[in-house]
Amino acid sequence: MISSRLRTTRTFPRPSAHRRTLAVAAAAATLATLLAACGTSSSDDDGGDDSKPAAADAGAPLDPKTKVTLTIDCMPPATKAAELKEWKEDVAEFNKTYPNVTIQGKQTDPCLEPPRFTAMLKAKSQPDVFYTYFTDLQQVLDNDGAEDISAYVNDKTLPALKGIDPGVMDVMKKDGKQYGLPYSNYTMGLLINRKLFEEAGLDPNTPPATWEEVRTAAKKIAALGKGVAGYGEYSAANTGGWHFTAATYGLGGEVVSADGTKAAFNDETGKQVVENLRAMRWDDDSMGKTQLLKWGDLQKQMAADKLGMFLAAPDDITYMVQNLKAKYENFGMGPIPGAKATLFGGNDYMIKKGSSPDKIKAAIAWLNFKFLTPGKGQFDWARTKADGLPVGLPQPNLFTGDAKTQDDATRGENSTMPVENFKAFMDNPVPGKAEPPKAQEIYKVLDNVMSGVLTNKNADVAKLLSTAETQVNQVLANQ
Repeated sequence: MISSRLRTTRTFPRPSAHRRTLAVAAAAATLATLLAACGTSSSDDDGGDDSKPAAADAGAPLDPKTKVTLTIDCMPPATKAAELKEWKEDVAEFNKTYPNVTIQGKQTDPCLEPPRFTAMLKAKSQPDVFYTYFTDLQQVLDNDGAEDISAYVNDKTLPALKGIDPGVMDVMKKDGKQYGLPYSNYTMGLLINRKLFEEAGLDPNTPPATWEEVRTAAKKIAALGKGVAGYGEYSAANTGGWHFTAATYGLGGEVVSADGTKAAFNDETGKQVVENLRAMRWDDDSMGKTQLLKWGDLQKQMAADKLGMFLAAPDDITYMVQNLKAKYENFGMGPIPGAKATLFGGNDYMIKKGSSPDKIKAAIAWLNFKFLTPGKGQFDWARTKADGLPVGLPQPNLFTGDAKTQDDATRGENSTMPVENFKAFMDNPVPGKAEPPKAQEIYKVLDNVMSGVLTNKNADVAKLLSTAETQVNQVLANQ
């Protein structure tokens, strides 16, 4: 549920020194090729739609003599010294190839706040290159906020294009048109407290794979006493609906119909999700007494060794280590129970509507260098390690094929945490499924289902789902 979680950056691994050298050489060769253009002009002013080139011209590299200034948001704030240092280093390295491009970073932390983002779109005040969540595309298009960059995206402007997960790229498409490029992504899994698993006599290297196994493990962990809960769940601030969606996907269910017009969760799969929670909460007493929890609450419980399991993304671990003084070795992950599909989300950059062709080319060149090249920018794992930032989490996972192999190798070689703790999660990839349309409004409705069953022992599951179905249908009718 990205809009509520206010995610910023994530960290992942790199290649060996030799492979990094090859990657750098290849990147340099690619950048040199991109410079093979001629002509002089200035492109600090937006050109508007009338100045857009034909598709063939759009795919041509940026003229190295054309001066371009780009404003870009989500530059790390001064409080994140290591991340800001790396940003500045990347700008300097980028300018060795593109001295004609001036990068003006805007410091925002968090990168996106929904009310501020909405106001920015309505005022047309977004930077030239602006940060969004995967779920924001329709809102951006409704406000005529982003350029169609389809003609500018090819294997010359993005050498790793064939290695970028097409499912991730497709999130930023509408009617076959590309409106953004990915920055990071995540998929949901089952996060476990390895210490509590061991104390309860469970194998932390084999996390539960089904909800029946989760229920059994949760009872054993709760039996440890001392206020320990076996399993935790959200039910407030839209996070309950977000997790209901993730659990439903894991069992092969849907939250909305394929055409996005009707609710689809009031079926046997939806009932299974809710009935399982009812059983763990009231029959097993394995979920603790405190409910109406939201993002941040479960992390605090787990970091304090008071919670055995909950659904999460890998970067929750970094949050607990960096903000709650937990230790990486205390956590592990497995696939989402059921493993039919899992909710995925992430972040991307879009280019402001009305930007000149040269600004678009310069923006894509920067995004390629900073966020989409194995061994460079955010994927320079050796530098990340040297700067004291975490390396080893299995996400972001933007690449497939050879690009993924290269990135996995360097990430592993520079790991600062026990990557074997995530083996079950990494060795059993689950197909990702995007969040439903009108996600936040739907999650708000589904919060009532989750809070209802977790706070009322006698809750009518069928009525909770039926009422939510009616309300979600009303939300979808207003698209």
